[in-house]
Amino acid sequence: MCYDAEARPPLPPIRGAALDSSDVILTSADGTRFRAHGARAQQAGGAGIVILPDVRGLHPFYEELALRFAEAGAQAVAIDYFGRTAGTEPRDAGFDHMAHIAKTSYESVCADVAAGADYLRAADGGKAERVYAVGFCWGGRLSYLQATRGLGLAGVIGFYGPPVGVGRSGVPAPVDQVDRFEGAVLALWGGADQGIPPEEVAAFDAALEQAGVEHRSVIYRDAPHSFFDRHASDYADASGDAWRQVLDFMQFPSS
Repeated sequence: MCYDAEARPPLPPIRGAALDSSDVILTSADGTRFRAHGARAQQAGGAGIVILPDVRGLHPFYEELALRFAEAGAQAVAIDYFGRTAGTEPRDAGFDHMAHIAKTSYESVCADVAAGADYLRAADGGKAERVYAVGFCWGGRLSYLQATRGLGLAGVIGFYGPPVGVGRSGVPAPVDQVDRFEGAVLALWGGADQGIPPEEVAAFDAALEQAGVEHRSVIYRDAPHSFFDRHASDYADASGDAWRQVLDFMQFPSS
């Protein structure tokens, strides 16, 4: 698990005003209704981003993150993974997410991401003209793989998303799929992350390079897994730079 109930995203370097932020119910290709949290930027159009949470699914960290992206000028939607097994109601911090992860399939999650991308391109989601995905931990792994799904994404972003090895719920290893990637990749890593050793980061970089995928990999030397948290004051510089990397990747003017 990346973030506990107290974690909150750092503030972005570009500050503005969001038009609105609220829960929405989206419908996947198989007819499943699932909860998401959408936030629209003050100006329609521009960039949009689908936020893929960690294994806990949609919780307050990601709801606020959608708002922060909207304040930075991007249309945003954070999706939940558990519409098929837990319904559409908000859940408390005691929710047994691992029991539901075990019932979640890679294909169903990807279908939900596609619904999120469609939402951002529609009027209700802000009419985004270019769409990205960003994910954290398990969601980071999933975010990379959205570059293989034919969604027309401008790019994918991963925060400490495991790039190699067996994944939960049948999620493939991104390093094995790079020859199918469309769009650019931004990979953000904690150099002190005990779960993702340097050789795995290097293997992903090498595979992307060999496949000719445009990419940037940033390692924050002393930062641990889940460093992107405004309560983790020791890593505020890493969090601030990560925001700048993400917004630059999404083609925002430098702040």
